[in-house]
Amino acid sequence: MSSDSGLDDVAAELYALRPDQFTAERNARAQTAPSALARAIKGLRKPTVAAWAVNLLVGAGQLDEALALATALREAQDDLDAAELALLAPQRRALVAALARSAVNLAQQQGVSVSPAALADIEKTINAAVLDASAAAAVSTARLVTPLEAGGAAPSVDSVGGSLPGTAPAASAVVDDLAERRARKAAEKAARDADRVANEAARALGQIGARRVEARQRADHVRERIDDLRADIAKREAEAGLIAKTIEELEHEYAAAAETALTSKRIADRARASLDDL
Repeated sequence: MSSDSGLDDVAAELYALRPDQFTAERNARAQTAPSALARAIKGLRKPTVAAWAVNLLVGAGQLDEALALATALREAQDDLDAAELALLAPQRRALVAALARSAVNLAQQQGVSVSPAALADIEKTINAAVLDASAAAAVSTARLVTPLEAGGAAPSVDSVGGSLPGTAPAASAVVDDLAERRARKAAEKAARDADRVANEAARALGQIGARRVEARQRADHVRERIDDLRADIAKREAEAGLIAKTIEELEHEYAAAAETALTSKRIADRARASLDDL
């Protein structure tokens, strides 16, 4: 067992104790440990109530969901996924508040009261773990000494009793591998885009189909109208032929009547002339 792992094991046990039990138990453990480890144990600092309450949450396995959400949030930030960030933000706030209340309850079950200031520090620490990978790594040790704050200084050796982890471990089986999550998100986006294109194509096809049906109906109507007009023209042409024939007959009758009228007039003129001579 390395000195760091030995110290971390002892620290994990010590930071699970109530703060008022910490100092006496730390000193007792230091007295029975090898000299190098004893010095390191002796250097462990008593946790604040807020830090200890967060350690209780980790020990109870209640921070798994928050750390899973942290992975999703950091992934959305890396991908600049504004829509997903907007969906996750309310979930983060509600989860942080609920976990802070749970930490207070765990502390009270051990007879430790949590002041409003300590409650605020608990919320800040959980929020930091959700938003920052290094804070999540520090919180996951369950060996916090002091509370953390998002956007503040990165966790240091003074923030954690024992060794300070470099990266956050997987919180639980619900935390997906980042590459797998990104691949799934990319596939989901590709599927959404394909569905959108397919829906747009289907709408365009429906619109064109409707216009095609309308055009065919109009063409049928125009053809019917043309057929009606052709029939009407044929009828009018037949009527015109009959009228032309009638006109021709009347022209002949007129010419005959005119000749008869002219002959009758000449006869009448000669009769009047004979009468005048008597």
